[in-house]
Amino acid sequence: MLGASNTAAETCAPDVSVAIVHDWCPAFRGGERVLSELCRLFPAVDVFTLFDFLPPDVKADHFANATFHTSPVNRLPKVEKFYRSLFFLCPFLIEQFDVTGHDVVISSSAAFARGVLTRPDQPHLCYVHSPIRYAWDEQFSYLAQGRLGFGPMGLLFRYLLHNLRTWDTRTAHGPDVMLANSTYVRARIRHIYGRDAEVVFPPVAVDEFDLVVDKDDYYVTASFLAPYKRTDLVIRAFGAMPHRRLVVVGEGQQSRTLRALAGPNVSFTGYLPRRDYIAMVAQARALVFAGCEDFGIALAEAQACGTPLIAFGRGGARDIVRPFGAADAPTGILFEHQTVAAIVEAVEHFEGNRRSMAPEACRQNALRFSADRFRREIREAFFRTLAIHGTGAPLASSPRMPR
Repeated sequence: MLGASNTAAETCAPDVSVAIVHDWCPAFRGGERVLSELCRLFPAVDVFTLFDFLPPDVKADHFANATFHTSPVNRLPKVEKFYRSLFFLCPFLIEQFDVTGHDVVISSSAAFARGVLTRPDQPHLCYVHSPIRYAWDEQFSYLAQGRLGFGPMGLLFRYLLHNLRTWDTRTAHGPDVMLANSTYVRARIRHIYGRDAEVVFPPVAVDEFDLVVDKDDYYVTASFLAPYKRTDLVIRAFGAMPHRRLVVVGEGQQSRTLRALAGPNVSFTGYLPRRDYIAMVAQARALVFAGCEDFGIALAEAQACGTPLIAFGRGGARDIVRPFGAADAPTGILFEHQTVAAIVEAVEHFEGNRRSMAPEACRQNALRFSADRFRREIREAFFRTLAIHGTGAPLASSPRMPR
């Protein structure tokens, strides 16, 4: 990996001073894997992020060349327990990062990072994980899950989200080049911001996964246990199929609620170390997912070890799954409705046709999402962003940020 990083750094103009702005780093999940790969493209980089809760060993493994800068709010006591509730402050806080002394800005944005203040002559490349989910079309789902109607608290949240939409729209045309992590996000960018974006799929660490052909008899669902992941639907579906076994991998704010829903055929592992997580997914008969992901790195990881997918057919799953009945060498089943009945039907359909979805085909499918491909496409977008400002070399007139 080190050799690949050095090659990437040479290709991406090592004399250019780069600031990477990322919303926040609560844990090393999909967004942070993207951030890690972005950092690998440069010999040294400044990372600006609102909140940073990454442990030292993760920093050493994935961000050895990065210097992290956080917002003042990151120093509040126990902020890791309530930082999400500070969303209404985040536009203001992201605008307080001074990146104007860098040659180039790269933002990795699922919410706020794109709105960082830049100079007019400063190249800005933005990788969009998603427009702000809870501020736009999914506002109503989030409010319903939080039981926020039209009482005083509900009205306050609706007003704060209205203000967030205004800010989000105003900052949408700041980046010179905008990349989307899936065709679904590209469509959302076009609908919300009126901009086109090139699709660059996130990096999947396919080399960490070995192909496993002999599968166990259990199904698995794996994610951060948040409401929008809809793990509740998967658990209820397996409650209607007591003869089939489900393993739920992950922790989150819904952990206690979901455990209360589960029958005796559903077990929970909680958070698993990386090696155990890979083994659990690799040996599963299929991974079942009922949420609408912007991309869904966990889905692509399952394919990398030869595990078929049974997934809701909206969002990034449509980029990942080669659906049975609609593609050669199929790698999974897509269901069209987020309902218990649709999941049950999809699982039974999979059982009747699972020998048509070969582990080898799943593995081959996942190779489309390799980290090498991601770095190559980001390098191309990086130089295209520089070219917009008439340079493919360091911007010598720009002052360097002190390290």
